Amino acid sequence: MLYLITHPLFRLHSDKLLFMQEPLFHKDYQNLFSLFNSIYPISHEIKAAIISNSEVIETKKKTKLLSVGQRSNTIYFIAKGAVRIYYLDKEGKETNTWFLFENELLISVYSFYTGHPSFEYIETLEDCTFIAVKREKLDEMYLKHMEFNFSGRKLTEFYHMRNEMQANELRMLNAKERYEKLLERNPQLIGESQPLISFKTNRNMIPINCGSTPVGGVTAEVVYLASTTDFEKIDLKGKIVFSENHPSRVLAMAAKAGAIGVLGYSMPKYTQPEIHQTSIQFSSMKANSEVWTLLLSYAAKEKLKATCLKGSTKLKVNIQTKIYPSEELTIVANVKGSINPNERFVFSAHVQEPGANDNASGVGTLAEMARLTAELYQAKKLIPQRTLTFLWGDEIVSTRRYITEDTARAKGIMWGMSLDMVGEDTQKTGGSFLIEKMPDPSAIWTRGTDKHTEWGAGDVKEKDLFPHYFNDFIFNICKAQGKFANWAVNYNPFEGGSDHTPFLQHKIPGLLMWHFTDVFYHTDNDRIDKVSATEMKNVAISGLTAAFTLISANENTATATVSQVKTDALARLKTEFELSKKAIADGKAATDEKHIIEVWSKWYIDALATINKMPVKAETTRVGSAIKFATNEIEKQTRLYLEALK
Repeated sequence: MLYLITHPLFRLHSDKLLFMQEPLFHKDYQNLFSLFNSIYPISHEIKAAIISNSEVIETKKKTKLLSVGQRSNTIYFIAKGAVRIYYLDKEGKETNTWFLFENELLISVYSFYTGHPSFEYIETLEDCTFIAVKREKLDEMYLKHMEFNFSGRKLTEFYHMRNEMQANELRMLNAKERYEKLLERNPQLIGESQPLISFKTNRNMIPINCGSTPVGGVTAEVVYLASTTDFEKIDLKGKIVFSENHPSRVLAMAAKAGAIGVLGYSMPKYTQPEIHQTSIQFSSMKANSEVWTLLLSYAAKEKLKATCLKGSTKLKVNIQTKIYPSEELTIVANVKGSINPNERFVFSAHVQEPGANDNASGVGTLAEMARLTAELYQAKKLIPQRTLTFLWGDEIVSTRRYITEDTARAKGIMWGMSLDMVGEDTQKTGGSFLIEKMPDPSAIWTRGTDKHTEWGAGDVKEKDLFPHYFNDFIFNICKAQGKFANWAVNYNPFEGGSDHTPFLQHKIPGLLMWHFTDVFYHTDNDRIDKVSATEMKNVAISGLTAAFTLISANENTATATVSQVKTDALARLKTEFELSKKAIADGKAATDEKHIIEVWSKWYIDALATINKMPVKAETTRVGSAIKFATNEIEKQTRLYLEALK
């Protein structure tokens, strides 16, 4: 028999935000806090109080924690190991009354609460690790933290009920029946010594909206279904369905068949699950389902499958979750412009995804950018003429609301920049730094060195193209930093799916700084060891350089940008001409290839025109004249290329 343990956690649920992130403490305290959280959320203050008023104790096998005649003044949480409670009858024969295992509380109830001598023994069955709290310390915490009394009362009720059940079994069941009950509650005694999978190591195993098992878990037979057509052939009532599909694909069928739970597996190829065998991507399930679901890693899936194919397999599954509405929160910080404060550059980083790279790296990088900006501003080393805005919130939702909830403010947003997965250690994750461009013709005709990521291409039509200098402006700044810092910089055609999308949907220039493909994307292996501080620094320098330049741009900035965009346009047209010439030679229609050249030419000519609005103040006609001259050069070169394509 295998067993599977998941520890209590929270799942926030609302239309606006689905996010859970527990603060990390010493590893031995994680499951203790989860136990309390399964009853009622405990605060950081209570967690700190528990740590300061307890101690971690390690003992060897057959250590007596309590003997008859001793007074108990300690309550234990079993972080590791197993314990038995027993008494001696008149003949000196041992009778076991209770077995306790990992993640359970251990207490001699009568002696602990009365202070009288104990009439039972407590002995470790193996090497153990405990978190121990003295009675006086527990009372101090109850007095200081009144909400903690609720958790204590509920736990006391639970163990009183278990005591009564245990006493009833001693009266009503024979030794064999009691042994069978023990194995039913603790299948690990005859099965695997370690859980098949645990929330402690795989925080993504529990989908958003997943319900709970009965308190203490449930043990049931696992049925491996190689095909969804097998649902009609097998009795699944009261059993656990195991499928090599995402649980959502079989949830309805499992519920209809009377199954109590679903175990599923779904990992994209780019995550390389055969190599990174412990990864699980976070996911969600239908809310308010009577059937719980769990996601397996490749390693857990393969192990369970092999066991099921050998014969009858049972699992003990313990899930304790809470589902309740959460409040969407957005943080906005501004450095107000001195001349045109209503015009602004907006940075955004989303907070709702729980990975280190996606997107703690974006949140942290933007926080450091904001800190440095404030420092420069206070020292009067930065005097912005337009407003610079930093925004942290729920992906897409917060940026969309920032744009739509204040139409006057929206009119002044001149640029948007999303920081998403910006800290990748590319030697570990495999993803390269990318700038996702605003929709240009490469999103329609993706050829040559242009290529989409494994995220996938968007459905871009010619009417969706967004000509603007922002693409080339940012890319050139990043390339300059890349040359200075030996930092690899690339780009990809527009794909969508992050905070830059709402800007574009409202006709505001918006770009994405990110990395892809990442083998740990959206998995519980996306942790701090996959993050590069150097990568974050390069992104931050590039982003702030661009923003500081644009919020105080003058005519010199604009004319320099005209020159650079013209150079980039001519280089692109040359590249597209060579590709089209080859395509025609390979049998493609000349009219189609000429159209590609025409669209690229028009895109760049229209992008040049947007530079007119770059200067904070328009003092002369220099920018307009530079744009006209550059436009003429592009048009002339376009005609030459079109004439040469036959």
